[in-house]
This record gives sequence, structure tokens and C-alpha cells, in this order.
Amino acid sequence: MATRARRAQRRNQVLSRDHIIDTAVELLDAGGEGALTVRALTERLATGAGAIYYHVGTRDELLDTATETVITAALAAEPAQASATPAEEIRVVALALFDAIADHQWLATRLTLQIIRNPMGAVTVGIYERVGRQVGALGVPQGAWFDAASTLVHYILGAVSQNARIDGDTSGVTPDADREEFLDAASTAWQELDPDDYPFMHAIAGQMREHDDREQFLTGIAVVLDGITSLR
Repeated sequence: MATRARRAQRRNQVLSRDHIIDTAVELLDAGGEGALTVRALTERLATGAGAIYYHVGTRDELLDTATETVITAALAAEPAQASATPAEEIRVVALALFDAIADHQWLATRLTLQIIRNPMGAVTVGIYERVGRQVGALGVPQGAWFDAASTLVHYILGAVSQNARIDGDTSGVTPDADREEFLDAASTAWQELDPDDYPFMHAIAGQMREHDDREQFLTGIAVVLDGITSLR
């Protein structure tokens, strides 16, 4: 009876590429890359492995596609004002990428891999095009476009990766750990350092406890933009 019920479910379910990708993202969000297996997908979708491979290819190809799907949605973010400046456009897309990686903890590693190994791919091209157009609109000389856009992209990826889950991390610090407790413990440890040996760390301990990740991220974007606009 159970076998017939599963077969009936398979016949009645419309399996599409988008549905597989959405399900893959759900599995990744719930348990990271280790949770995304062909077996988990077939059980969740009540289908066979052949149908998965037919629609989305191998597991690595599915991971790349899931990454592209999430990043493409983030890159579509637009400022609330139609008359936004290039700097505002950059802040909007940068914050959209920041929030996407905060919402999808598995994304940082996959995004970095795509940037490094596939410069022709949709993810790399999409990010550079979205950011690069605004670099040009800022008045940066064309000869400096690549360096300026790369600096922004590298800052964005580096900053957001600090808040991401890293596969294989055995530190015991989990993504759902209490942020306030974690920062308080780190700040206390910094304050206990010898101020003669570590004057800077001792001085910023309180700031570290109180900082807001998104505001700090946007401050970094402002600093990078200030440097880029000096190229004009």
C-alpha cells in the first residue's frame, strides 16, 4: 500500500527544475551542504534519482545553480528612490548580498568558489556588471574600472564571509549561537589583555561588544567608495 501511495504521489506531482532548485535551497538552509544529497532530494520530492539528474545535472551542478538562483535574486535589489546616486545603488546591492549570505549560511563558500573558478559564469559576471556599472557612473576613469570594481567585490565577499557558516568548522560556535553572549565573551577577553602590550585591542573592546554587523558593513562600503572616488 505504501509503495502504491508513493507511486501515485510521483504521478500526480509536477516535477520541474525550479521546484528541485527551491527544494535544494531549503535543504541547504536547514543543514548546509552535507544535507543536500540525491537521496534527500528524491525523498523530499517523491521522485527518482534519474529525474533529478535529468532536470539539474550532478550535485555540484545543482549547488552552482542554487547559488546562482539566490545571488541573481539579490542582484535584482533596487533603491527605493528612482533617482538614487551610484553610491546608493552600490550600497543597496552590497547590502542585498550581505543579507542573502546571512539568510543562507552555506552560500559564502559556494559564492567564493564560483568567483574563483568560473569567471565566465553568471554569478561572477552578474556581480561585476551590477557593481561595475555604478563604478563607471561614479566617474572613475575606465582604466581603473577593473581594480575599483574588484576592490568593492573583494570587500563585500570578505566581509559577509565572516558571518557565514564554514563547512568543517569544529570550533563549537554554531550559526544560531547567541550573538550577544559571544560578543560579550570576546569583548571581556580583549579587556583582560595587558593594555601595555595590546593598547589598540584594549581600547576597542567596548566598541566590539556594541557594534552592529550591517552598520559596520556599510561603513566599510563608504570607506571603499571614498577611496574609489578619489581616482577621478
